[in-house]
Amino acid sequence: MPAAPFPAAIETHDLRRVYSAKPADVVALAGVDLEVAPGEFFGLLGPNGAGKTTLIKILTTLLLPSSGSARIFGFDAATDTRRIRRIMNMVAGGEHSGYGILDVREQLWIFSQFYGLGVRDGWRRVDELIEAVGLEEQSRQKVSTLSTGQRQKMNFARGLLNDPWILFLDEPTLGLDVAAARAVRELVVAWKAAVPGRTVLLTTHYMQEADDLCERIAIVDHGRVLAMGTPAELRQRVQRESIFRLTVDRLPGGAASLARLAGVLSASVQSAVATPDAPPSAVTVNLALADDAALARVIAMLSELGAHIVALQKSEPTLEDVFVELVGRGFADDDEDANETRGRQVARDDGGPGREPVDGLPEPSERDREPVETGRR
Repeated sequence: MPAAPFPAAIETHDLRRVYSAKPADVVALAGVDLEVAPGEFFGLLGPNGAGKTTLIKILTTLLLPSSGSARIFGFDAATDTRRIRRIMNMVAGGEHSGYGILDVREQLWIFSQFYGLGVRDGWRRVDELIEAVGLEEQSRQKVSTLSTGQRQKMNFARGLLNDPWILFLDEPTLGLDVAAARAVRELVVAWKAAVPGRTVLLTTHYMQEADDLCERIAIVDHGRVLAMGTPAELRQRVQRESIFRLTVDRLPGGAASLARLAGVLSASVQSAVATPDAPPSAVTVNLALADDAALARVIAMLSELGAHIVALQKSEPTLEDVFVELVGRGFADDDEDANETRGRQVARDDGGPGREPVDGLPEPSERDREPVETGRR
């Protein structure tokens, strides 16, 4: 009998989260269907108020869904909270967890005890991770004196203490300088590559970060998944024509000689080219082609005209182009996570499941008030 397939790392079906409010309910999630394979690096992009934070809180057992289902490696996020918490962890950007009077090593050891590691195993694991994230020189330094980048490295070490199967990263490079952000990304990639099956779900406002790291991406808005696919697949959604910038040493007949070719949608001279590699007569032409195949006809025509290509560059759409087309606005257009902020306020007022106190840390529902069974798998 064939073995059962390994369960999805993340699987949601018609996942909904609605906050009761007056004069109208606040819909944070409006039926999210999502599947992430074990070992996948998955990205979640969306403007403020899209539902990203609510979705992550449900997946990490911090919030109950209103309806629908969510599973992590086959465990139900609403009922199997203990099992899920033993195989997952989360690191958020701008995180300030811990005690400033402790040094880095003491801080991480305390968390190792929260995660259920034994005393000896805890110290061993702490020292391994301090070395892995490059904080050996800061291991005896007080947490309150760490730079933002050093603190985030420590947060990553904390997030890996329980050797999670799945790691949730909520804007992990938020507020970091270029060097620190690059170091954090390298840490994540190295951790994931070290053991097959390790899974990462990333939310970020940095499009290039998502493009560089994620194998697949879901774009969400108003609590719904608008599009999902590889970065290349998503970019193809807005690639209605092939755009090329072509520089030739000369162009008898001008752009009109190219514009009449089959498959050429438009051709216009951009500017004269004044570079050491190009003659004074060189020109740059912007070409819009029906498809890449039309480029062969353009090259053949240039050959007939006796023109030689100096440079050729294809203009590709970016993830930001896809995002703006699908969502209708960029990240900078939203200053406040409106739906989720209002939802959190409603939750405080009605005391319902997922109620959050003013400090922003989720308060567990009644079923979660008992101690959580922890420990490494």
